[in-house]
Amino acid sequence: MTTMTPPADRAAPRAAAPTVKTPKSAIADDMAMIRAASELTRDLVTPGARIYWTDFLASAFVGYAGVAAAILAPSTGWMLVAALVAVLALYRAGSFIHEITHIRKNALPGFRLVWNMLIGVPLLIPSFMYEGIHSLHHNRTKYGTVEDPEYLPLALMKPWTVPLFVVAAAFAPLALVFRYAVLTPLSFLIPPLRRLVRERYSGLIINPLFRRKPPEGEFRRQWAWQEGGAWAWSTLLIAAGVFGWVPLRALVIFGAIASATVVLNQIRTLVAHLWENDGEVLTVTAQFLDSVNVPPPGLLPELWAPVGLRYHALHHLLPGVPYHALPEAHRRLKAALPADSQYHRANYRSLPKLVANLVAGSARGTAA
Repeated sequence: MTTMTPPADRAAPRAAAPTVKTPKSAIADDMAMIRAASELTRDLVTPGARIYWTDFLASAFVGYAGVAAAILAPSTGWMLVAALVAVLALYRAGSFIHEITHIRKNALPGFRLVWNMLIGVPLLIPSFMYEGIHSLHHNRTKYGTVEDPEYLPLALMKPWTVPLFVVAAAFAPLALVFRYAVLTPLSFLIPPLRRLVRERYSGLIINPLFRRKPPEGEFRRQWAWQEGGAWAWSTLLIAAGVFGWVPLRALVIFGAIASATVVLNQIRTLVAHLWENDGEVLTVTAQFLDSVNVPPPGLLPELWAPVGLRYHALHHLLPGVPYHALPEAHRRLKAALPADSQYHRANYRSLPKLVANLVAGSARGTAA
């Protein structure tokens, strides 16, 4: 933090010193915090298979039960209640895609396959769309740069960017149906289109300048069957609507629930970072401070930032720690580090305040 103070004036009271915010690129690494994070969490890096499977399968079951209940509900009120349950549960189940990208190979045998069968393909977000993408966001020299597929300097952009960012997410299910049912088969017939689909429409990204590279090795085979499954499912959904195999009302409800889960995730994404980097390479500490923790005592963050996402800053500091161990890691670091540690500066209280700060920041940036 730096300040600028005007020259002293004996004839008038001294004006308040305006605060100049330190650019993220100028923040040096807090080595004491980084060492403590490494040393205090060495016993927390093993994923608990029972926790993962129980949490995921229960979330998926409740989510689809909520979808069925919403479709069969006798009144609008009960439909909305069931739909809300479905949105929260499927959102939680879908959030395990983030864990899949970080789990070491063979740590949870079969988890990726089952997740894709129950959530990835049915919701048209197979894990290949995140694997190989999210790792770049955690790359030390790519975070917040043009090579980061998951970063935009939203706090430095026009104020209307924030609401547009959320509204666009509502149409994601329709875009995904079109991507898989139409673009996938066409792209195999038209090579230039295949390249376009692979580079620009095969990743859960927010950076429009990012271009994805071709998959290789085992990942290429995973991509193939996941994309094939999504193509078959999206085609079946269209056929079900066109030929009346499933009531249109049921398809609309299912689509609305899927849309709501994407919107909820998009709002969560808005507050996962402060989005203040202008493309410079940042230190580990600067990346940490550009990210957000919303730790207890609040309970609502467990709904809108599930599966460890409420500890997003801590996750950037310790990407190898599984989601269920992040609360304990946070408790240890909070107790061990002094009050002036950089660690405490990444902790916030609520979603509404974070969104308000982001909008206000973008407004100030535009005015400047």
